[in-house]
Amino acid sequence: FSPAVFPLSCVVQNYSWGKVGLESEVAKLVASGDPLAQIQPDQPYAELWMGTHPRGDALIRDNRIPQKTLGQWIADNPACLGTKVKDAFQGHLPFLFKVLSVNTALSVQAHPNKELAAKLHAQFPEHYPDANHKPEMAIALTPFEGMCGFRPVEEIVSFLQNVPELRALIGEVAAEQLERSGSDDPRGVSAALRVCFTRLMKSEKKFFVDQLNMLVKRISQEVAGGKDTSGSNGDLLLRLHSQYPGDIGCFTIYFLNLVRLEPGEAMFLGANEPHAYLHGDCVEIMACSDNTVRAGLTPKFIDVLTLCEMLNYTPAPSSSKIFPAAQSQLDPHVYLYDPPVPDFTIMRIEIPASIKLYLISAMDSASILLVIQGTAVGTSTAAASEMSLHRGSVLFISANESISLHLSSPDGMLLFRACCLL
Repeated sequence: FSPAVFPLSCVVQNYSWGKVGLESEVAKLVASGDPLAQIQPDQPYAELWMGTHPRGDALIRDNRIPQKTLGQWIADNPACLGTKVKDAFQGHLPFLFKVLSVNTALSVQAHPNKELAAKLHAQFPEHYPDANHKPEMAIALTPFEGMCGFRPVEEIVSFLQNVPELRALIGEVAAEQLERSGSDDPRGVSAALRVCFTRLMKSEKKFFVDQLNMLVKRISQEVAGGKDTSGSNGDLLLRLHSQYPGDIGCFTIYFLNLVRLEPGEAMFLGANEPHAYLHGDCVEIMACSDNTVRAGLTPKFIDVLTLCEMLNYTPAPSSSKIFPAAQSQLDPHVYLYDPPVPDFTIMRIEIPASIKLYLISAMDSASILLVIQGTAVGTSTAAASEMSLHRGSVLFISANESISLHLSSPDGMLLFRACCLL
């Protein structure tokens, strides 16, 4: 007998932007998932990786299984992926599932589509390590803030009129072109937006640092004088500048939507969508890729030309960036986040306290199950023994296997299940 359902021990990434110690949802999940884990109070806990990525392949916590990691086990047992998934993704798990705890902003970035990814990887393999696209989706666990997509033009124009330092960087010609572009000509609007954003991102370092310092000084004085600085997006500017002083990314707040998610709300980031996570905790799922084109709020390699070329310059209100979950027709406890890409889907499973026995149903895809709250004992014909599930537990479930949960918590359970629905 070889188990096809088993617990995982997952890799933590300690990137500097992560929340520190037990402030971090990642650290809290790790601490409750593994009683032996030592959480360092001054260390950032940024990401928990649940998957087979070579830089963070999950360890199998079942000593009856000879393979050490999930990646090795799937390579030896590719049928566990499910027939369609195995064929469509050449025997690899097509997604990487994560928890993120964001304390300071992540870089302004976008992910290429497959065509561009192949080209970038061929030309610059040291910066673009694979040839795959990287759509991703984030679902808030705590109130979550990010920037995503271009704002409606009237909002950008209003900033151009209220923030002279921004206008100076973009230049009068480009600013007027955007102000004159009419909503009846979406291609003209996108072209004008592209010129403005590219002018900003390619401005001379000394010039933009001077303008940024002037802007920060002016807003700080207005705040000290009790003035309302919302017309210059003052609060966010001062916050980002304190995190990344002198960084061109501080000016992107005038172009990109600020999106606030409540727990359970999601945003989907397709190819070429500019975004930057700012603060909060979320679960995230993405296609298996490391291709990120960055242009600000980061000490890492930045590729402004590629970013400005590739972006989707379609303005839209921030409300349109919230991706809706659909309650499952088959099971009212399941909410589906099913984006317009084949690589992944997430289910949010909310089991009320009144239910004592719940079936995690079989599907024709491998899946990874994460427990956010509640406790249960899980049994499965495909598991070697019963499994104790609690906050922070992560399980791998092979295709066509199910798990019975015998709930023991007074407040029900909250679970996320990552899978691939082809």
